Amino acid sequence: MKNMTKKQKKMLVRIFVTAALLIALHFIPAQGMVKFALYLIPYVIIGYDIVRKAWKGIVHRQPFDECLLMTIATIGAFAIAIAGSGDYVEAVAVMLFYQIGEWFQSYAVGRSRRNISELMDIRPDYANVMQNGRLEQVDPDEVEIGTVIVVQPGEKVPIDGVVIEGSCMVDTSALTGESVPARVREGDAIISGSIVADGVVSIRTTKEFGESTASQILDLVENASSRKSRSENFITRFARIYTPAVVFSALALAVLPPLVRMIFLHRAGDWSVWVYRALTFLVISCPCALVISIPLTFFAGLGGAGRKGILIKGSNYLERLSQVRYVLFDKTGTLTQGVFEVTGVHHAQIKREELLRLAAHAECASSHPISKSIQSAYGKEINRDAVSDIHEISGNGVTATVEGRRVAVGNEKLMQRTGIPFQSCHEVGTVIHVGVDDAYSGHLLITDVLKDGSAQALKSLKECGVKKTVLLSGDADAITQEIAGKLGIDEAHGELLPADKVALTEKYLAECSPKEAVAFAGDGINDAPVLSRADIGIAMGAMGSDAAIEAADVVLMDDDPGKIAKAIRIARKCMRIVHENIVFAIGVKLLCLLLGALGMANMWVAIFADVGVMILAVLNAIRALFAD
Repeated sequence: MKNMTKKQKKMLVRIFVTAALLIALHFIPAQGMVKFALYLIPYVIIGYDIVRKAWKGIVHRQPFDECLLMTIATIGAFAIAIAGSGDYVEAVAVMLFYQIGEWFQSYAVGRSRRNISELMDIRPDYANVMQNGRLEQVDPDEVEIGTVIVVQPGEKVPIDGVVIEGSCMVDTSALTGESVPARVREGDAIISGSIVADGVVSIRTTKEFGESTASQILDLVENASSRKSRSENFITRFARIYTPAVVFSALALAVLPPLVRMIFLHRAGDWSVWVYRALTFLVISCPCALVISIPLTFFAGLGGAGRKGILIKGSNYLERLSQVRYVLFDKTGTLTQGVFEVTGVHHAQIKREELLRLAAHAECASSHPISKSIQSAYGKEINRDAVSDIHEISGNGVTATVEGRRVAVGNEKLMQRTGIPFQSCHEVGTVIHVGVDDAYSGHLLITDVLKDGSAQALKSLKECGVKKTVLLSGDADAITQEIAGKLGIDEAHGELLPADKVALTEKYLAECSPKEAVAFAGDGINDAPVLSRADIGIAMGAMGSDAAIEAADVVLMDDDPGKIAKAIRIARKCMRIVHENIVFAIGVKLLCLLLGALGMANMWVAIFADVGVMILAVLNAIRALFAD
């Protein structure tokens, strides 16, 4: 009861009161209009809102919906009972069981919405800003980039930024689906929507509130339902045509057979029998199971995926995701960490430590990832006072004077430019040559580190039926091929420009059948064109650029490539449930409609065909919440 809305609780009370009155009336020996009046009481209790909706539909010239079907069927059943050919219990029971089905549907939707609302809880209400020597709570929309905000234990981080003071454990489960808290320290990036578990941290904001992670997630979730799948659009069109068709079919069933009997056979029309069959036909034909369960399945699937840190921007993308058979990957930041690491030091004439020390000092003024990796490999404090005459040569490297010694750190072009003879490296990776005082001193081998789950991610894709995996990278072809070999990727193409990635994606799109889809996973600004061109674009939500996230159809909040296979499995389970509900609902209804038209199904069979099928379809739809 605690998870029900007031409306759901009120409906449950109406259901129990109506059921109790029906049982009690069974033991009251009433006849005629007294019996009608007694049975009208539970009918009004359980069905007044349905009759009112049907009347409003007629007034607004939009009468053809399930409310009209239920109203006609139940009032008609009362009329037949008054004439002595039916039972008042059937009229009330039809409305009672219909409302039971509606209650189940409402509860299922509420449960799905609660899972979505867990994401909505990431919306921060305020930001703590230091003003006049004390903390004041301000609207996050008013906080400008570069402002220092303070987040205390138990509070949500309101805006993306960098920690400038303090350290804490942060809970990012609402964003990424990852339940294990992570430690952040000075210099670490921190995203909005995270909850600070312990400690107090000061954060310098790097984005405005509207551009922060939490705001983007909420925007994606809130707009997802506006993008309908083909299955949902089909059901909407189906209901608009189907409902008036069955109303006129039922009218024909009630009128034509007795008229034919009277005109051609010159016998009594037996009107009550055919009207009863027509009313049974109406109850059976109500399209509730399809109209309710199909959108509910997609809604539940989107919510279930969101709980696992997979944001799918609409049910149309969920449907297309289920058809993915080709998966194309960017390399850096998608399958690798995007963090460079010195994996080899080949020194000549000077010691290894000295080579690293001179290279790190020469690179001390650069913010390039490769420069940072060299400084990290050195691992000691750099004395910047010892460095002078720093010149960064774009596309070549850096030259500097370190403690009076001329140092050149860069690629082969820089060595040729400075006239220093160098030695090639036989290992695959980014090679950084080092020259000291015009003499060659060795080279550093730098490689991008694979993500821990990349190999398993590729294996999982194969297990879920992906036909081909392809690596598309702007990096050197030798490096691209080596990464592909380590991960078991089917094809690899290196040294690609964004236009080249689009051209290759179009090649794979041409190879696909209409029932197959191509997905591309990437994270950079240069990936935005191909993310838009692929059937399904998948962006890394943590490291990914704003352009990539905007262009993508699916966002992985924790950058885990293993979740691509999980997203495909969720999408396929949702589509299986959709198809199960369509086949089951239409199959049962067609059978019962035939039996009803032939007089072999009474109102109780009609109740099962309508309400029973709807309840079973709704319960089946809820399974999409737990797809994995």
